[in-house]
Amino acid sequence: MKKRFYIVFVSRDEDGTLNKLPVPLHYAYMFVAAAVIGLFTITGMAGSYSRMLLKTARFNQMRQEQNSLRKDYANLEKVTHEKDVQVASLGSLASEVSALYGLTVNKLTTTTKGLQKNAPKSAGVQATAQLASGSTATFTEENYYKSVEDFYALRSTAMNGSASRVISSTFSTSPLRSLDPLSDLSLVSSGPSLWPVMGPISSPFGQREDPVLGAGEGEFHKGVDISAPQGTPIHAAADGVVDTAAFGNGYGREVLIDHGNGIKTLYGHMSGFAVVSGQQVTRGQVIGFVGSSGRTTGYHCHYEVRIRNTPVNPHKYLRSTMADVATIAH
Repeated sequence: MKKRFYIVFVSRDEDGTLNKLPVPLHYAYMFVAAAVIGLFTITGMAGSYSRMLLKTARFNQMRQEQNSLRKDYANLEKVTHEKDVQVASLGSLASEVSALYGLTVNKLTTTTKGLQKNAPKSAGVQATAQLASGSTATFTEENYYKSVEDFYALRSTAMNGSASRVISSTFSTSPLRSLDPLSDLSLVSSGPSLWPVMGPISSPFGQREDPVLGAGEGEFHKGVDISAPQGTPIHAAADGVVDTAAFGNGYGREVLIDHGNGIKTLYGHMSGFAVVSGQQVTRGQVIGFVGSSGRTTGYHCHYEVRIRNTPVNPHKYLRSTMADVATIAH
């Protein structure tokens, strides 16, 4: 006869009666096996959940690092572009000054080397020498702005007439005549020298904090902002042909005038136009009115001077007013 084993659970009632509950032993084995399997299952699920949490955290960290790298790369691209604009602008100004003094590139290099020996601590002279020799490895913001100041001083001296004898004797054979449209004095005198609108300059040419974004976000300002009341007439800085008169990206209603010889001027944030594309305009003619269209924080005229599509500092061209024009006319 086959033996059977039981596990007996015994309990006693209040009257002393014993109650017995026999459980076959193989049922106990089945219960223990089920408990062990359940324990392993729960442990495995907990481990999988923990690994999933770790992977999710790692993925989020990698995504944040990727976004940070993309932002850093975008900032580097922006800084590089601004440096390129600065170097191009300074190069254009250097060509103009060298042409005014009748210097070739070799002469300019020799001159700047001599100036560098006499004034070794001048950041402007060092940047000038670097630019003349084609090196921008150590080109810095300080060098750039100091060089602009030095070039303005040289240009003012030349335009005042102290260099006229040098120009008259050497300009006709200077190879720089073909490099810079403003190297010809006749073109300089007829160039964009008129204030488009009278008012304080609220934002100069060069590096600045973004006026819309703020919070330390920087940008390179390609022109000057001249504050004026809404509706103030804006005048053409020189004779030319209206290239475009339309709503542009960032500058709102803008007018771009081609003055020939690679010289163009741009007037932005207008409230309205007084000219159309293709129209011939004369110096002092009203081309539009001050407004705040586009990406701006107030009423002003954004004014740019471009030489072969490279923005240069408009400060050096703001020499005449409408009052001067009226005086000359009478």
